[in-house]
Amino acid sequence: MLPPSLDEWLPDGHLARFVAELVGEALDLSAVYADYTEVRGYPPYDPRLMLRLLIYGYMTGVRSSRAIERKCVDDVGFRWLAADQAPDFRSIARFRRRHLDALADLFLQSLRLAQRLGMVKMGRVALDGTKLQANASRHKAMSHGRLVAKEEQVEAEVAALEATVAALLADAEAVDADEDVRYGVDGKDTDLPAELDRREKRLARLQAARAQIETEAADKARARAEATERARQARTGSPDEAKVTEAGQKAAAAAKPKPKAQANFTDPESRIMKMGTGAYAQAYNAQAVVDDAHQVITAADITDCASDCPSYTPMLDQCAANTGTHPKQAVVDAGYCSDDNLDAAAARHEAHGTDTFMATGRLRHDEQVPPAPRGRIPANATPKQRMARKLRTKPGRTAYRRRKAIVEPVFGQIVTCQNGRRLLLHGIDGARGEWRLLAASHNLLKVFRYAGTAGLAAATG
Repeated sequence: MLPPSLDEWLPDGHLARFVAELVGEALDLSAVYADYTEVRGYPPYDPRLMLRLLIYGYMTGVRSSRAIERKCVDDVGFRWLAADQAPDFRSIARFRRRHLDALADLFLQSLRLAQRLGMVKMGRVALDGTKLQANASRHKAMSHGRLVAKEEQVEAEVAALEATVAALLADAEAVDADEDVRYGVDGKDTDLPAELDRREKRLARLQAARAQIETEAADKARARAEATERARQARTGSPDEAKVTEAGQKAAAAAKPKPKAQANFTDPESRIMKMGTGAYAQAYNAQAVVDDAHQVITAADITDCASDCPSYTPMLDQCAANTGTHPKQAVVDAGYCSDDNLDAAAARHEAHGTDTFMATGRLRHDEQVPPAPRGRIPANATPKQRMARKLRTKPGRTAYRRRKAIVEPVFGQIVTCQNGRRLLLHGIDGARGEWRLLAASHNLLKVFRYAGTAGLAAATG
C-alpha cells in the first residue's frame, strides 16, 4: 500500500525538497570541497548529502548527531535527503567539526540569498543578545581559592603515592628480581600506578585551570592600567607608548585573581552567566542584529562577556559589512547603554547616518514612558540625558516600541523551534560556529516561508 518510490512520500513544496534544491543549486560549497585533497582510506559520504542532513536538522530542531542518525531511519524527510543511506553519528559529528568554518559561512550566504529576494531593507534593525547554555555544567567549575587548596592536597597525595610505589618496587627487587616490579610483590597493590597516573592528570587539570584564572586576571589588570595611563597622557598632552606598556606590565605582575573567580573543566572558555530565568549557568552571550522587514538576521556573533556593552559597535559594523550598507535606524535595549556607546552612537550618526535609539534604563512591567518635556534641551545635558529625552519623543517611542517585535521573536524561534537553547560544541570558536549555523538556518527558514522552492530557483537563476 506504500508508494514504490521514496520520492513519492514527500509532497511538493516540502521543506526537505527546499533544502535539497538549496544545497544542490544555491549554495557555494567550494570551501567544503577544498578540504578533500587526498584520496586515501574509505571514500567519504558525499559532502552534499551531509550538508543536507545538517541544514535540515538545524532547521527542524534536530541538532544532535545521534538524533540525526536515528532520523535517517525513522523520518521520511531525513531518509529522502540521505538517499536512503544512514551515516553513523560519528561521521556526522566529524563532518560538522571538520567543516565548522565553512558551515558558519553559510550564514553570509543565507543573508545574501535573502537580500536577492528583497527581504532585507536595512531601514530599521534591532540589536540584542541572549544567553545560550554551554555544553558544560557549572558544577564542573572550581573557584581560584578552592583550586589552590585542592592543588596542594593533590600534590601531597601524588607525593605519597610516589613514595609508596617506590617502596614497593624496591621491596620487589630485593625479594625476587623476576617479580613484576611495576605492580609490587605477588600482585599486591596493582592499582597504585594507575591511581598515580589518575592523580597526576587531575593535578595537571587543576594547574591549567588555575593558570587560566591568573592569566585572565593579569590581562584585565593590564588593560585597565593601560587605559588609565593613556587617559592621563591625553589630559597632560604628552603621549608615551612606552610608559603605557610599562604601566600595563606592572599591573599584570601585581594582579591577583579574586578568590571566587572560576574556571570550568569541561569548557574552560565558557563563563558563569545569569540566564533569562534568573538561574546561573555556564553560558555564552549570543549577539544578533535583525532587520525589521522580515526578521532576517544580518549579523551574528558569540562572546564570553556577560555584558552586552562591548558588542554595540562590533555588531553594527558587522551588519554593515555583511549587507554592504548601514541601517537608517538601530534600536537597542538598556544593556548596551554606556558613555562610550552613547558617544559611538553619535559618531555613527554623523559618519553613516544611523540614528540609534538606546534605552538608558529599564522600566517596571506596568511603567509607562513619560512624555518629553517641552522646550530646548539644556546645553549642559549629558549624552545619557539627551538619549533619554530622545526616547520620550513621539518618534523615539514609535521606533523603540518596535524593538521587541523585531528581535525577541527571532530568539524565541531559535530556542524553541530550532532547539537552540543549549550549544553542543565546546570552546568559543565552536560556539560561534554553531550560533552562526543556527542563524543561517533561521534565515533559510524565512526564505522558505517567503518564497518556497520556486522563489529559490528564481533568486539563483
